[in-house]
Amino acid sequence: MSHPNTLCAERITVALGKKPVLKGVDATIRAGVLTGILGCNGAGKSTLVRALLGYLPLTGGRVMLDGRERTAYDDRERARRIGYLAQGHAIHWPLPVEQVVELGRLPHRYAWKALAPDDAAAIAKALRQAGVEHLRGRTVDTLSGGERARVLLARVLAGEPRILLADEPLAGLDPAYQLRILGLLYALARQGLAVAVVLHDLSLAARFCDHLVLLHEQGVLADGPPNQVLTDSHLRAAFGIEARRAEIAGEAVLVPWRTMADAEPMEFAG
Repeated sequence: MSHPNTLCAERITVALGKKPVLKGVDATIRAGVLTGILGCNGAGKSTLVRALLGYLPLTGGRVMLDGRERTAYDDRERARRIGYLAQGHAIHWPLPVEQVVELGRLPHRYAWKALAPDDAAAIAKALRQAGVEHLRGRTVDTLSGGERARVLLARVLAGEPRILLADEPLAGLDPAYQLRILGLLYALARQGLAVAVVLHDLSLAARFCDHLVLLHEQGVLADGPPNQVLTDSHLRAAFGIEARRAEIAGEAVLVPWRTMADAEPMEFAG
């Protein structure tokens, strides 16, 4: 049975040192779907992403890529199929933007060979998709954090992945850049990519994501559409909060309102 552009964790268990972080976790990243990965700090969101990529060893379960075990593919083939946008927007060398984006073509090229026409076309398309064409002549050390984030996303897109995993791509960005980055990931999913993004902003998750995986206590607390995952009981269990909800222009709005500790009546000494 064919499973095009699908990455699945099947009952995976991951430990960091002797500490278990994930136990028996199932999660599926599907073509055409923007999946949000949520959970409190330390819930294992980044661990799940890195396990899906093969960057962390599994102590149980397996990861399936397009219907086959991920280990059936060599490193180059996996890199062609899966794009990864890591945490942070650091670039350690003052390279021109276009050269940074060109690095995304490495899985498709061989050392010391000149760029082929399809490489140049993929780079130009990635620059355009990420909205950084106007920056191509700049060096990355002259860019703002939001500009660097989009350049790094362009580098991933230049590899023409079928599956894209983004680990906290909105961290440290102002609201305009957050909306641009998440809007672009949403558009890529609509174009047929399988996209997963680690998020902390519950309101953006409710608005943009098609599917959510909520991690809690080393496992999956809830998995499904946002309205089924971001329930009052799940928010209390996973984050210890209450939320307020509304709808604007047909879109769900969720605002974290107070912690459960704030909701408890104050006790005064008699």
